[in-house]
Amino acid sequence: MAVKNIMIVGVGGQGTLLTSRILGGLAIAGGYDVKLSEVHGMAQRGGSVVTFVRYGDKVAEPIVEEGQADVIIAFERLEALRYAHFLKKDGVLIVNDWRIDPMPVVIGAAQYPENILEELQKEYKVYKADATGESKKLGNPKVFNMIVLGIAAQHMDFTKEQWYEVIEKTVPPKTIEINRKAFEVGYSIAQ
Repeated sequence: MAVKNIMIVGVGGQGTLLTSRILGGLAIAGGYDVKLSEVHGMAQRGGSVVTFVRYGDKVAEPIVEEGQADVIIAFERLEALRYAHFLKKDGVLIVNDWRIDPMPVVIGAAQYPENILEELQKEYKVYKADATGESKKLGNPKVFNMIVLGIAAQHMDFTKEQWYEVIEKTVPPKTIEINRKAFEVGYSIAQ
């Protein structure tokens, strides 16, 4: 199998690292060679966090180059905009339709761009969801990343059962049930 390149982008505290561990575990369970790489901005202060997950028969290096990502999972609109140029021509961008103002916007030194998703849709194949709103309906806003992952699962090479197995091994035991529910919500949105 050719190498699949996945990028997960978000803001510190949104679960990008947990999500990359789930993807990495999934690829290992699938018998693939896997490379993970994490790039942190000011993660603890709501800065950009980017993780790369590459899997296939043989993966040489962990970094995804511009124009090479098969799937970009974005936990926030501005992060989707910031990293969309990493997507390959036929790649997909999965976006949590949510806004988190970065520090320059908070202090009034910059404006949050308008119509981000509409602009991205002109150039890329975009799947958007209000995962944050859906996770609040489930009673736990922290599981929005599993909803986004459920949507992304439709664009990868693993069965729903494989996803559940790895999610159960990766998330804290007392959160398995809510994470499964959240993944299911995302999976059904995508169909």
